[in-house]
Amino acid sequence: MVASPANVSPVLRLKAAQMTHLIAEYFRDQGKDVLMLVDSLTRVAHAQREVGLAIGEPPTAKGYPPSVFGLLPNLIERAGPGRHGHGSITAIYTVLAEGDDAQDPIVDIARASLDGQVMLSRKLADAAHYPAIDLNGSISRLMQSLLGPDDLKTANRFRRLWSLYQQNVDLIQVGAYEAGSNPDLDEAIRLRPAMENFLRQDMHLGEDEVATRDALNRVMMGQ
Repeated sequence: MVASPANVSPVLRLKAAQMTHLIAEYFRDQGKDVLMLVDSLTRVAHAQREVGLAIGEPPTAKGYPPSVFGLLPNLIERAGPGRHGHGSITAIYTVLAEGDDAQDPIVDIARASLDGQVMLSRKLADAAHYPAIDLNGSISRLMQSLLGPDDLKTANRFRRLWSLYQQNVDLIQVGAYEAGSNPDLDEAIRLRPAMENFLRQDMHLGEDEVATRDALNRVMMGQ
């Protein structure tokens, strides 16, 4: 564990991020598989912003100087497999979107550099929907390599129906949607309670891969 709280200098906060990656690389180079948790990329960006502005860099998007947009991708790319496939670093970075802005420049950098992202929704959390994961903003670029064709087809169908409901939720709630005009939306409405239940999970409970796959198949079959 490497800790650098907000009340220390930005230089120390940057050094903490670099040290964390250096330690992970040390164990990776020994052939170990390392899990590295970094909280958060946004605080690293804030530290670099303070340093950059102090040395006279011009502010650009959201007041971040150009050095921020060079530092973060280089930091992220230090994770991954080691030389000749020996050892690896699996990195999980948290990103704080200022004002819940999904187009925040730090969010854009993370989205472009990482293998996937899990977006958390304040609205879902307010509705006691936990984990508060927003499917519309969450994606995995490795999913096609990890799932078989049948599982991938089922998961994509789940996402399409969930997204279709979200796009028409205002019409549905005010009663303006006429049943039968869109078969896919009809199915999305019918499956919605089961889909919501599938996406909820108690923080003290776990589900293995087989149980999750079976539960997803039951939901999509309307059982």
